[in-house]
Amino acid sequence: MAKRYKTGDTCEATGRYAFDGYSDGRGGPPVTAEERIIPLSRGETFPPVRSQNRGAFWTLV
Repeated sequence: MAKRYKTGDTCEATGRYAFDGYSDGRGGPPVTAEERIIPLSRGETFPPVRSQNRGAFWTLV
């Protein structure tokens, strides 16, 4: 299983990260196309899903 990162965590490796669920464990509206896969650089902070104003889990693609 791939390592999951949570909103607020620091990115360890530059790459593309895929949305892997909301961190509150609830389902909900799907994320926007732009939020499904995001680019992050090492040292950046994993963001929330801004369109839903909710924390999320992310996995390296």
